Amino acid sequence: MSDQPQETADFPATQSGVAPDQDAVIAAIATVYDPEIPVNIYELGLIYAIDLHDDGRVHVEMTLTAPNCPSAQELPEMVREAITHVPEATDVTVEIVWDPPWDISRMSDDARLALNMF
Repeated sequence: MSDQPQETADFPATQSGVAPDQDAVIAAIATVYDPEIPVNIYELGLIYAIDLHDDGRVHVEMTLTAPNCPSAQELPEMVREAITHVPEATDVTVEIVWDPPWDISRMSDDARLALNMF
């Protein structure tokens, strides 16, 4: 029998004093799609800021393509839920901001290609 501690997948270990990994947070956000647009919201340029804190807090500032977006209620919650699965993320807040207004210049080249918007 080994003296090494064993990890279990059922109870992921959290390390206090360690900020969530930015790449993991971005990957989680990239799983979220606007139901009307076949491109993830990160590539659409809807994420304006990601603040990671050593105590596990994650604060995201995002926008929508328009103030009257039909997904205005569900998209921020979908982003929050996706990030909660990132190791070390203990408290996730998502804030909708309108300044600067979103425009197609914020989209990645991949998103523009997928949507044929050049």
